[in-house]
Amino acid sequence: MAEWLYEEGIGECRAALIEKGRIVEAQIERDDHKVLAGAAVQGKLVRTLIPKKRGIVRLDTGEEVLLEPIPPKVAEGSMVMVDIMRAAIPEEGRAKNAKGRIAAPGTKPHPGPSLLQRLRDTGVPIVPCPAHEEDRLEAHGWSELLEEAVSGEVGSEDAALRIFPTPAMVLIDVDGSLPPAQLGPKGAKLAAMAIRRMGLTGSIGIDLPTMNNKDERLIAAAQVDKYLPLPFERTAVNGFGFIQIIRKRERASLMELLRQDPVMNAAMALLRRAERHGTGGPVTIVGAAAVIDLLHKHPEWLEQLGTRRGGLVTLRADPTLAFSAGYME
Repeated sequence: MAEWLYEEGIGECRAALIEKGRIVEAQIERDDHKVLAGAAVQGKLVRTLIPKKRGIVRLDTGEEVLLEPIPPKVAEGSMVMVDIMRAAIPEEGRAKNAKGRIAAPGTKPHPGPSLLQRLRDTGVPIVPCPAHEEDRLEAHGWSELLEEAVSGEVGSEDAALRIFPTPAMVLIDVDGSLPPAQLGPKGAKLAAMAIRRMGLTGSIGIDLPTMNNKDERLIAAAQVDKYLPLPFERTAVNGFGFIQIIRKRERASLMELLRQDPVMNAAMALLRRAERHGTGGPVTIVGAAAVIDLLHKHPEWLEQLGTRRGGLVTLRADPTLAFSAGYME
């Protein structure tokens, strides 16, 4: 029976869909106060990029949203209500703004559904995972999944993936020691499972080995259909072994989120470990200088940790430590 493991952490919430003892989907939602997909928010049209087609709306929070299209009677400086279709997406070197469209007349402002609300909408049972109980996420391979998302490397010697997110699309290269007729279907299966597990969306290209005949390519394509739940669209596997998949894009994938900020990742991991350290009470978090500096900038996280542990939280920077090498005293 499938179930969602849900952990309301400090600074972020985490969820993993477990089927047959394995993580098949995973999501992280950070407390960055950015607008979520599904929200209706008010803002001001501050800049026109393409007349009548594209502009920038600045929300009351200061966040900027890409607006498409611009209705004919809406001029720069106008206040508008915007339906958010896609949250902001982090990318290397830049970030894609959230994207929206003008809301229907009479729409009232409302937030987008949180991670927990989205889990409830699936109808799958939700199992809360508080810190004082066993670490169910870790027992199902949470750390290994995060490492795959950061490295982009999945699989083993006989069939492996290398995943490259780019501004245009996500590219998945399939390689391995198996003959092409076996590597094609196995690589397609691995890719479909990784797409689901990491929440990869938008345009996705999978470069399978060149297969000798149409039947082999059909078998590979069938693996995508079997292991990647609808909705999605795809092409056939062409003669060069390439297949393209399109999935609705509403928020950052696990890979995009975790590659955005290594310091933030390390801070979230330290807070998670600190919450589970010992039997509660006071604790000192020791970490790399940049990580400790980030934690100092968020006293609300430390206050929340102190409340959950029932003791004072102190911080100590150690410049000799790598980001991932923090510990508790």
